[in-house]
Amino acid sequence: MTALLRYHAALLLRSQRWLAPFLLYAVFVGIGVQAGEPVLGALGYAVEGLVPVTAWAVRICLNQEPSAARTVTAAAAGPARAHGAAVLTATGAVLLVGAVAVVAVTAFGDPKGASPLSAGAAGLLAAAVCVLTGTAVGALTTRPLIRSRGWSLTTLLLASLLALVTTGSPAAGAVSALVTAAGPGTVPYPWPALAGAVALAATAVTLACRTTARRG
Repeated sequence: MTALLRYHAALLLRSQRWLAPFLLYAVFVGIGVQAGEPVLGALGYAVEGLVPVTAWAVRICLNQEPSAARTVTAAAAGPARAHGAAVLTATGAVLLVGAVAVVAVTAFGDPKGASPLSAGAAGLLAAAVCVLTGTAVGALTTRPLIRSRGWSLTTLLLASLLALVTTGSPAAGAVSALVTAAGPGTVPYPWPALAGAVALAATAVTLACRTTARRG
């Protein structure tokens, strides 16, 4: 699996397809987060953008190999393992970007009664929730479950939006907890949302990997 992860990471870096989602996310955070605003509310804004970014990154990693190379990789490592490695590569890359964003927002935000350490920890947990939710969205909205480029992109965007506004969604719960606690008070640690996001991502990726294995 380590070799597969390195392979997909190298493909991602060389392709430069990561530039579009990550630069757009940087602009999103740079415009929407102002220095001196309540740190928890700013963190809520920053992490919610990770849902569509992760879904987009997953789609990139799953479609960046030429068909011939994908066939060779699947034959060497197994189609399910190759598919899972591509998804994990995207998830890990966005987790890193999300962690950097959380640290930056925490450094420039107003604690408003929350210590930087506790606010940063809550932000990192919420970022993980949003990344895992985005992973589930990406895994379910591209090949092998949806092969049409147009339908894939449309479904990805709609599913990302629903993941942020639907009651019961792990990402929506984590973001809401941060935003509503932007004033003085207890810092919310979204453990239930994290557990839900882990289960959601695991289910979605397992379904996608098994479907890939069946179809060869």
